[in-house]
Amino acid sequence: MDRQERLCREIAERLGLVVVPECVLVDNNRSAWQRNRRRPGWDGLLEAIRAGRLRHVIVYHPDRLMRQPRDLEELLTLSDEHDITLHGQANCRDLSDPDDRFFLRIEVAHACRSSDDTSRRLRDSLGDRARAGRPHNTPHRPFGYAQDGVTVVEQEAAIAREIFAWYLDGVSPRKIAQRLAERGEVTAGGKEWQPQAVRGILKSRHLTGIRVFRGQDYGDGDWPAIIDRGTWTEAQDRRAYRASAHDCRASRFYLLRGLVMCKKCGKPMVGNRCREFSYMCVRHNRIGAAYCNRRIYAKPLEAFVSDAAVELLTNLDVTGAPRATSRLSAADEATISAEEAELVELKDMWTNREISTREYRQMRKTVEDRLATLRRKTIVRPTVEVLSGLAGPDARSAWDALAASGDGERLNAVLRFLFAAVIIDEHRSKPGTFDYSRIDIEPNPL
Repeated sequence: MDRQERLCREIAERLGLVVVPECVLVDNNRSAWQRNRRRPGWDGLLEAIRAGRLRHVIVYHPDRLMRQPRDLEELLTLSDEHDITLHGQANCRDLSDPDDRFFLRIEVAHACRSSDDTSRRLRDSLGDRARAGRPHNTPHRPFGYAQDGVTVVEQEAAIAREIFAWYLDGVSPRKIAQRLAERGEVTAGGKEWQPQAVRGILKSRHLTGIRVFRGQDYGDGDWPAIIDRGTWTEAQDRRAYRASAHDCRASRFYLLRGLVMCKKCGKPMVGNRCREFSYMCVRHNRIGAAYCNRRIYAKPLEAFVSDAAVELLTNLDVTGAPRATSRLSAADEATISAEEAELVELKDMWTNREISTREYRQMRKTVEDRLATLRRKTIVRPTVEVLSGLAGPDARSAWDALAASGDGERLNAVLRFLFAAVIIDEHRSKPGTFDYSRIDIEPNPL
């Protein structure tokens, strides 16, 4: 940029033009061809022309100033009012001259085409890289890996595993960030940990070895995974559950947040305070046919579900290695083989240009969704890590100790791991009594 400014000043000196400091406009590292990128220097130039502060525009080359036809047309419109002359290193264009306007339009159209071709080649190159499973080239180093995106940085990998372990134990992203900041740990960019950075780690597919291109999963990458697929999937489910915590406005911690569901309308029931702390259907604020006033007292419900959890933990053996939640049937295995063969066939068709990229992505997504449903049956859930210290004959005392310490988030995390939902039916008993028969606990496979 310094070289271009020097050459422009030489042009001004040769033409006998005076360059005032406020009219030296620079857009460093801002491409002229990107349609959605703001260019303060370009905006300043147009404003100066409208204000009548200049009649000559000096640029290194017109394609450094504009690569979109609409930019040129905007400049030509202003030149009709203010008689602007455009000077470049190789030529001079009088914007009021029809021939010069014609040649400028050709030059800008050629520059626009050149930029589009470069963009297309870059997209194709990135697509090839994604299909090969290689990591995306980015100036931002992924946490846990070196700049190449493949070599594992063991110190950061250990921190990433800690983040997932804490989160699955019920620790919030804010508290995780506080713990890391207190230890003096920093992010891949050298900044202090913030809750948003922790959330970025928790949703990072790179850490689990998944190649992503344009927001879509492209399969397994060719780099080692730091977080196993089961732990990552469990964290994504937990993140979805925790979103319901923001709906709670009451002044107590609701132990079953994200678990309680209304059987009538299939919507979550969230913490609320009426005459007593309760779980209420999220539709209690609706009107008309969407209104639902189903609620249940929080204290007896939480005690009931906690007793069920303790009973399950007491008889649960987690001394062995992690194992799959279930075995696939022969029919499921045959279906998976057929779906994988279809993916290979689709890729071959795309490679041979028998189908377009759009068609390939749509069909591939349909097949991958079916595969994901089947493979979910074999995901290894991190039972030993999540239930550490809580399973076995001493489950009741361990549970009560956590409750006494006020560690509701850890208890909530365990309940989410054990149970898929706590479904609440309508009240059928006498008014003023607690109806335990309306509670249906849906367990998770262990």
